[in-house]
Amino acid sequence: MSVKRSSGYSLQTRVAQALSYVEPNTQGLVPPTYNSTTYLRDADNQYRSGLVYSRADNPTYRIVESVLADIEEGADALLFSSGMAAAVTVFQALRPGDHVLAPKVMYWALRNWLLTLGTEWGLQIELVDMDDLAAIEKALVAGKTKLVWLETPGNPLWTISDIQAISALAHAAGAKVAVDSTCATPVLSLPISLGADIVMHSATKYLNGHSDVIAGALITAEDNDFWQRIRMVRKQGGAVLSPSDANQLLRGMRTLELRVRQSAQSAQIIAEKLESLAAVKAVLYPGLPSFPGHDIALRQMPGGFGGMLSVRLSNETIAIKVAAATQLWKRATSLGGVESLIEHRASIEGLDSPVPSDLLRLSVGIEDADELFNDLQQAIEAAISASE
Repeated sequence: MSVKRSSGYSLQTRVAQALSYVEPNTQGLVPPTYNSTTYLRDADNQYRSGLVYSRADNPTYRIVESVLADIEEGADALLFSSGMAAAVTVFQALRPGDHVLAPKVMYWALRNWLLTLGTEWGLQIELVDMDDLAAIEKALVAGKTKLVWLETPGNPLWTISDIQAISALAHAAGAKVAVDSTCATPVLSLPISLGADIVMHSATKYLNGHSDVIAGALITAEDNDFWQRIRMVRKQGGAVLSPSDANQLLRGMRTLELRVRQSAQSAQIIAEKLESLAAVKAVLYPGLPSFPGHDIALRQMPGGFGGMLSVRLSNETIAIKVAAATQLWKRATSLGGVESLIEHRASIEGLDSPVPSDLLRLSVGIEDADELFNDLQQAIEAAISASE
């Protein structure tokens, strides 16, 4: 499943060695954590070190950012205090009045921000089915649409958006394309190579992978004026994580390829088995030939289909009871960790949620796939039995 890069070494090798990092003074293989918040000026009042203040400058960030830019095949990267901070920064780099296209079904917190604070600030937000190229082309307004925001696979229906085709449409209209690739990761897909301008990650999820760091990241295809505005917003807003969290994030990233590969393999097994159960109304997973976006996923996700899937059951009551009856799957909000999580999304998102009430979202960890499936099967049987 490891995706080979033209530079020679695979992603697995480069991320495991943090780009062959060696600390120059001690020859240590693990980067130090630079806790200093401020840096000494030169006698002539210059900052030849390039470091002024840790709200924007810290060597610990830079090491992680270099790895992210490399494995996403980007020109530069920035770390943020959370995935939301990273995502919101892209929109804050726009100007009031700018027209933005975003998915109808997407990460709920960002959708909510766009329709409240983002709209109040002056952005013109239009929600579109991002698996419908005709609808996207119709919604684009040349000279006015400044950003198309994609999330692929899209949480929690795992909708696949055609990054290459959408990027071509957006660029022809003068818009940039940003892709939330949190659930794909560079192990599975490389949006920049498909035409995207910006890649976003909630690094809390797969990049860190151990449910113990909150972080976000942006990677750019080009170091252009828009990227410099993003950099300015981060600097002035101060949305950076601590140096200790940055170092912990790098530690998690070293096993990224191994963890994502295991999760994706297990998710495929579990999805196929769930699809055969009569009590399951639908299994939403890009790796299934029955899934509407399967053909596009085959093309733009050469590393695999990911560790996220959703199941739809007969009704909301059964879905909630299934989540309550699991033993290995933990009922918790988040995804991408080594432990498997299960969640009833509609009740988390509230009455305005576009997510079906009979849906359970599953984040497959690195446990034994058969044991995870058996736990789901017994939970489904228990929920149905309790409802009869």
